[in-house]
Amino acid sequence: MKLVADAHIVMRLFICCDWKSGMNDLLFLGRGRLPLLPRLRDGPAPTPCFTFRRQFFNTSRLPFVTNYSKPTSIVQPKSLTNAGYSYAAHPSLSVSLEGSTHHSARLSVLMKKLEELGIEGHQSIPGQYSHLLCPMCKGGDSGEHSLSLNISDDGNSAVWLCFRGKCGWQGNTMAKADVRLSHGKLNQILKGKRTGLTEKDLGLEPLCDELLAYFAERMITAETLRRNYVMQKSVGGQIVIAFTYRRNGVLISCKYRDVTKKFWQEADTEKIFYGLDDIHNASDIIIVEGEMDKLAMQEAGFHNCVSVPDGAPPKVSKKDVPTPDQDTKYQYLWNCKEYFEKATRIILATDGDRPGQALSEELARRLGRERCWRVKWPKKNDTDDFKDANEVLMYLGPEKLKETIDNAELYPIRGLFAFRDYFDEIDAYYHRVLGDELGVSTGWRCLDEYYNVREHARKLLEKHVKKPFFDVRYAASLERMTKEELEQGKEWLDNTFHLIRCENDSLPNIKWVLDLAKAAVLRHGVRGVVIDPYNELDHQRQGSMTETEYVSQVLTMVKRFAQHHSCHVWFVAHPRQMHNWAGEAPNLYDISGSAHFINKCDNGIVIHRNRDPEAGPIDRVQICVRKVRNKVAGTIGDAFLSYNSMRVRWWSRLLGLQMWPWWWPDHGWS
Repeated sequence: MKLVADAHIVMRLFICCDWKSGMNDLLFLGRGRLPLLPRLRDGPAPTPCFTFRRQFFNTSRLPFVTNYSKPTSIVQPKSLTNAGYSYAAHPSLSVSLEGSTHHSARLSVLMKKLEELGIEGHQSIPGQYSHLLCPMCKGGDSGEHSLSLNISDDGNSAVWLCFRGKCGWQGNTMAKADVRLSHGKLNQILKGKRTGLTEKDLGLEPLCDELLAYFAERMITAETLRRNYVMQKSVGGQIVIAFTYRRNGVLISCKYRDVTKKFWQEADTEKIFYGLDDIHNASDIIIVEGEMDKLAMQEAGFHNCVSVPDGAPPKVSKKDVPTPDQDTKYQYLWNCKEYFEKATRIILATDGDRPGQALSEELARRLGRERCWRVKWPKKNDTDDFKDANEVLMYLGPEKLKETIDNAELYPIRGLFAFRDYFDEIDAYYHRVLGDELGVSTGWRCLDEYYNVREHARKLLEKHVKKPFFDVRYAASLERMTKEELEQGKEWLDNTFHLIRCENDSLPNIKWVLDLAKAAVLRHGVRGVVIDPYNELDHQRQGSMTETEYVSQVLTMVKRFAQHHSCHVWFVAHPRQMHNWAGEAPNLYDISGSAHFINKCDNGIVIHRNRDPEAGPIDRVQICVRKVRNKVAGTIGDAFLSYNSMRVRWWSRLLGLQMWPWWWPDHGWS
């Protein structure tokens, strides 16, 4: 995907999607609510009724979810709560609710009490779990339905629990009783997940001198151990290390390690990150692969660090990332997802071996590569690198570990590049190392003077430096840019532009482009995106979809991207083949594909270059502003620019103003 107009395309139809109508500064790519269960109806239902909810992030934290399988017969409702779906078998439910006046009266009283507590449970069905909006936390910024409500079969009692880590509101009430906590019933909701753990219940003790000495050999101090609640436990006649997992200071689980480096965890406890409280409201977060590495990070001065509770996978999965409710291996990530919502930089400091790098990739896939960085561990010897944070601490000390983390590099995103990635090629091009930098000859010497393949970076550098890249042909008598000017120009390129390129043989589609543009916005602060040209994208569509419908869908995606990311988008499209064309500038309805190009754009501009010497100067370019949605931002009209090839600049003949060409490449609009 190239971001600048091709030198050989002389007519352009241009549409613009503005993230807010009235934006004056045009910058470049540089820097369900849960569906309610059906109401009960008189008489049996002939078939089961399913209500589906797509699971996102925190909703999958509900520990009672299991894998969904389609039932082959009507079964009792209690067994039908599963991975984010609710199942209502009408015949079973109608039997449990029919013919009971007392039941109805109790349920009415219960619902009134729930309403007084702010719980909107009127559509909930006894014996079923309902996901509702928590009246205490309002579902956080995302407004998710995190409150799990269960009403007893007889309609006499209700129990609830909010699964948001920052809330956790819980309680129960009865038709003729006041609200009070009921941990027994809450444990039923948790489906076997143990809560209310204490150090005493688990038999945990302070670390003995022998274990303190063991940690000291690994450069972990007693203060770090106390701060992270590292303890010990007697198991089968031996003392093992106990790493306590806490959230908001509450003991959630515990992981053990014996002298043979064998690990195990408390059964039936919720999976969370180790050291979770240390990343509360953190903008920078470090993720490591083991508890020892988490402790090592603190010795280097990093408290904003957590460790995954489980080991690394042997390799990266070739499948798509599962939905949160099905992502069993990484359930700890979804259980703690709200802790990562404010993070702008996540440093993946997993082990340097193959499984560790696979873990890094799996985490990046779920957290978003655009905000991830990765650590390159220093060399141990000529052939090997250090494996993890604790090894670096033990052999090189805390200062070297801190330096390693400080030098973390951006996590690579396939298809998104910076000009810095091509500096070696630009240098070779400038110094003409290969010999064909001026283009590959067509074989006809008489044609070589007029046509050769040119490079994108060269054109941008010439416009910035205002000197020719080479000292041949077009440069005439002008001085070539110096090496110092080249270096300054390269830095400007790298600080101003980022590139989206598809490196395989397939054509990119609009979703692929916008996904990478989103990564550029979040990672680099990009505020302008150029998609050029439209006909270079893959436009495969469903068989029943017309081209007009497809174009409308594409432009809607582009506009939503612009609005959601406060980003200006330039979308360059070509005119259709025009019959009986006399050389005049085309209009917006001449764009190939659909009238939606003019209907949906915020600003529509036609770029037209004169090729007829009898009609006027052939270096004149006509800028036709044909649509402006927000009249404050501009107005309809024409302007004419002339190109000065000696100074690689565009000049405005209409206004008499010099148009600095950092946004005007030669022979086209970018």
